[in-house]
Amino acid sequence: MQEDRTDLTAEILRLKRDRNAVILAHNYQIREIQELADFVGDSLGLSIKAAETQADVIVFCGVHFMGETAKILNPSRTVVIPDMDAGCSLSDSCPAEKLKSYLAEHSSKNYYVIAYINCSAGVKALADVVCTIGIAVRIVESAPKDRRILFVPDENLGAWVTEQTGRSMDLWKGSCYVHMEYTRDSIESARQKHPEAIVVAHPECTKAVRLLADEVCSTEKMIAYCRNSPAMAFVIATEEGMLHRLRREIPEKIFIPGPTDQCACAECRYMKKNTLEKLYLCLRDLKPEILLEEELRVEAEQSVRKMLELS
Repeated sequence: MQEDRTDLTAEILRLKRDRNAVILAHNYQIREIQELADFVGDSLGLSIKAAETQADVIVFCGVHFMGETAKILNPSRTVVIPDMDAGCSLSDSCPAEKLKSYLAEHSSKNYYVIAYINCSAGVKALADVVCTIGIAVRIVESAPKDRRILFVPDENLGAWVTEQTGRSMDLWKGSCYVHMEYTRDSIESARQKHPEAIVVAHPECTKAVRLLADEVCSTEKMIAYCRNSPAMAFVIATEEGMLHRLRREIPEKIFIPGPTDQCACAECRYMKKNTLEKLYLCLRDLKPEILLEEELRVEAEQSVRKMLELS
């Protein structure tokens, strides 16, 4: 079995060279994919890499909206993802048609729409600017003072940004099912089992969890925080794939998966749809391919480019 995996890895690397491809992987991908990727990171880092790459093919190991973002930013490249069914519960909570209808119904409010990057190309096309967690505070602080902000689609992230900035916003009622699995009870249980550990939580968690955490930050900032902290043990309240990157980059420290009420760690069923076998097939066949209508892509690009300018 190990020999088969080794052969598969070798084939993926061969195809990558033959296709002049770059492999981008989100922090929540499985260990084998992270270790094969040219770059592993959060949505902002991946967006920058997708925009800058000179590769002919972008293989995006993440979820569907991430592949769309790569195509928005680099339309002349072929963008493929291992599994077209790798969706996102948070993105699904804010369909573009529903947002469009809401904005029309509330046109008198003249909303300035800030869209968390975890959304579809259709939602990005309706937004004034896109943000990631790492720059959400900066984006909100730079928003026009004379316009009411509508923050979509993550209600928990929007509430956290409000706490950081003091800027009142209307929040879309969306959430990530993975981060919603963390509860006050599960985090308190982790503290009891690991009293020596620092709790680091993702802003998509509920306020009850964020209040119990020692630090709340994006996945990318988790790296720097844990590396620079004098603590040697950390409970990480985000998708379990992040622990592999933390252990790989900071091997001298201990990283404990944040438990949920249901299980010992939180795993995204969408992120985990991507496998080595599917990665090999998408490189071999150059599909599933991300395709966008040019009018939609251009409209979405404006809000994404504005994010990059402000980052």
